[in-house]
Amino acid sequence: MSETTPKKPKRPRGRARLLEGKCIACGGRCESSCPVNCITMNDAGEPVIVAEKCIGCLKCVKVCPAEALEMAFTPEELALLAELDRAGTPAAEEEDPEAAALAKLQAAYRGVWVFIEQEEGEVAKVSWELLGKGRELADKLGVELAAVVIGHRVEQLCSEAFRYGATRAYLLDAPVYAAYRTQSYLEAMCHLIEQYKPEVILMGATGMGRDLAGAVATRVATGLTADCTGLDIDDKRNLMQTRPAFGGNIMATIMCDKYRPQMATVRPHVMQMPQPLDKAAGEIVRVGFTVAEEQIPVKVLEVLRDGDGTQKIDIGGAEFIVSGGRGMMGPENFALLKELAAELGAVVGASRSAVDAGWMPHDRQVGQTGKTVRPKIYVACGISGAIQHLVGMQDADLIIAINRDKDAPIFEVAHYGIVGDLFQVVPELTRQIRELKRLGKGQGTVAP
Repeated sequence: MSETTPKKPKRPRGRARLLEGKCIACGGRCESSCPVNCITMNDAGEPVIVAEKCIGCLKCVKVCPAEALEMAFTPEELALLAELDRAGTPAAEEEDPEAAALAKLQAAYRGVWVFIEQEEGEVAKVSWELLGKGRELADKLGVELAAVVIGHRVEQLCSEAFRYGATRAYLLDAPVYAAYRTQSYLEAMCHLIEQYKPEVILMGATGMGRDLAGAVATRVATGLTADCTGLDIDDKRNLMQTRPAFGGNIMATIMCDKYRPQMATVRPHVMQMPQPLDKAAGEIVRVGFTVAEEQIPVKVLEVLRDGDGTQKIDIGGAEFIVSGGRGMMGPENFALLKELAAELGAVVGASRSAVDAGWMPHDRQVGQTGKTVRPKIYVACGISGAIQHLVGMQDADLIIAINRDKDAPIFEVAHYGIVGDLFQVVPELTRQIRELKRLGKGQGTVAP
């Protein structure tokens, strides 16, 4: 008579449970990951879990960026777990093959890259800003920060990239890269990615950066988050990419946890410009990959520029900005701001409402759908402070707000607020600044 081996008890899986106050309303990552549809989202964007349907697969717990979910066990299950642990019984479940494949993929990609955008050897400042942020991300990941330089006769940019924090530069220097064309730069970037496998790639949210980033992400089949305002690293080496969502009403944190590389574009002047080092060195990796000219359907015949460039003002790079909103009441009243700006050595900006009304051109618009600015001083006149505008200027070193409404949201971010009629306040400010400058010149001091 043969004895039957007693069946080992299965290790309890538990049921998913939401931890109070930890959900960040990331957009339903847990809901989309659940294989049995036991999670729905409430009006606040938080998960509602039907415990009876949960199978304890841990998928929702793994994808939660805020670690707001945990597995809950009944007292009987806890007792069984303790008994199994004392007996040294291994878990009945084998390693999740999907998780193993993902871990292998992530381990193959290492390093932070910043694409150095340049035109005829002139680098876009956003590239240096991204090297500063890239240095922080690389330090958290414990990896190397590399610059990607593509162009013709641009090797000197590698040395400049080292001054802003890069320790390695991948250089593709050939006549075919002299002028930016999507196809040639796309092939170059994809060749580099396939050969060296970075885990993070950052580009500026400029015309060139947006065009190239979208093409590269599509080709290598990975995710791309555009117009980020914040970047960080979580404890699983995922890039936390923060950007405005739903018209700027909320800030969403997006992660690409199942694909590599992780790609993001960032607007100019969002990240702090790093201080260049006097002496810095790094490794230049010269890559001989080129694209045959006949394979590129676009040919650059001539480069035309707007006028002589003297009339175009880059509000994104201004150190002092005086902006007006709907409270200006009409285009003729912007003359008040122009007078104040002339005394401060500032440029005149505008909110979206003022631009939509036709009072100022679009290239002067500050905000989510305009320019992101980071001036030393930002003076907001007659601007209520909608979130779309605040996203574009809230990182200014000093914000001065002038508004008749004492409850205007702009005062929540302003360092100094003046509650009053701007048609009285602005001319008085202009008069007093002129007087201070006159007195300063008479006494041989530096004018403010």
